[in-house]
Formats: sequence, structure tokens, C-alpha cells
Amino acid sequence: MKKAEELVSLKGKTSLITGAASGIGKAISMRFAEAGADLVLVDIQNNKLQILKEELKEFKVKVKTYKVDISKKKEIDKLWTRLEGREPDILVNNAGIYPFKKFTEVDEDFYNNVMNINLNSMVWMCHQMISRRIKSGGTIINTGSIEALLPFKKDLAPYSVSKAGVLALTRSLANEYGSKGFKINGIIPGGIVTPGTKSAAKGLLKFKFGLFKTAKDFTNRLSLGRLGEPDEVARVALFLASDLSSYMSGALVAVDGGFLSA
Repeated sequence: MKKAEELVSLKGKTSLITGAASGIGKAISMRFAEAGADLVLVDIQNNKLQILKEELKEFKVKVKTYKVDISKKKEIDKLWTRLEGREPDILVNNAGIYPFKKFTEVDEDFYNNVMNINLNSMVWMCHQMISRRIKSGGTIINTGSIEALLPFKKDLAPYSVSKAGVLALTRSLANEYGSKGFKINGIIPGGIVTPGTKSAAKGLLKFKFGLFKTAKDFTNRLSLGRLGEPDEVARVALFLASDLSSYMSGALVAVDGGFLSA
């Protein structure tokens, strides 16, 4: 029987994390490095990637960074071509955007951008991962949202649709490729305080004072009585990436402070 420290260890493995430069992605990168994983970090914000790379030096793991616009399939394909022969053991599809817009004002470009970043990028990242590791298997973790299961905030319909797709994709691939050695699970974050959510909230509060009530109503649903931190999601990602979750497949783990059960 493996010891606890062996079960949680990611030594000898390489993890590819999208949206790694800040927020939840950065927290996951830090926790995975602490567990011994070498990292392939992907984001469109190259400056922040380089700052993170410096911060990760204390863990003495290999870190490679790639500036990639994951809304474009050809850039995803180019990334995996560069990784050929060094494909990651673990893929964390974390990158996403959180744009508010009244549904009747959504146009095709807005909708397509949300879907390309939040859902289609995960489709093509999973496609590359599974195709290239079909004989060796691997671990995939996809980041969804509570909005996919219980829409709460207004003006997020395209976002909710994209995240519902992520959950469906996760369970479908888990069912289809579990026998090929793939462990595929999803995380469903709730109200997590990140630079992205802070920025979105600040922008909206300038124009919509009713959001104060929405925020209060949201907080009142949280049985833990507070919003979450990125590292609290990262710890669950580490659990799903490690051998601690060796018999989990197609699971969707809510990290939401009790929101969905309220």
C-alpha cells in the first residue's frame, strides 16, 4: 500500500495547465509544482507567465511557458506539435472568460468568442491529449462552473451554455476513454475570488447598483458563509491529478462553499 505522501506526489509527471498566469490556474500551477510535477504553462498573458515562472523556481521543477490564444484551434494544434514526443501526463483545462452581456444584446461574435475560449478550446485540447496518448492514457481535469447547473447571475447565458458543455464533454470522454487508461474528471468552482472575477464585478458595479443585492443573495446561499480562494480549487485539482483519486472517473466535484446544496 502506498503511503499518503506517495499518493499525492506528482514527481516524474508533466502537467499542462491552461489559463495558468493568474487566478485558479496560477494556484494550480503552484500546488502541482509543490507536488513535484514538471509544468507546461499556457496563457495569452506572457508577461504574467514569466512572473509565475520566476515564482516557481523555489520548487526546482522544470517549467516551460507558451503564449497561446486558445480561442484559435490552429494555435492549439501548433502548441501540441511543439510538444510532440514530450506530451504531458496531466492536462488541466482551466482557461476561461466571464463576460456579462444582456442576452438580447449578444451578437454572433460575442457568442462565438465565449464558446471558443470556454468550450471549444477544451474540446481541441482533449482531442490532442487523447489522440497522442491513446496507448498510454493520462489524466484530464476540466474546469466548469456552478452557473452550468444553477444559473444565478443575470447576463451570463453564453457563459452558462459554454460551461454546461464542459460538464457534458467531461462525462462523455470519461465514459468513452476510461478503458484506454484515461482518468477524466471535472471541477465545478463556485464564488472564487480571482483577478478575473474582481475585474468583472468592478466594471459592472459602476453601472448596475442592483448587483449589490445579487452579491448579497449569492453570499447568503453559501453554507460556509464566505467566498472561496483560488488555492481551495487548486487543492481539489491536485487531488484529482494524483493517485488519491485513482478510482474516480467522470466525477464533477463542486468547490462552491455549499452553494449548490443550499
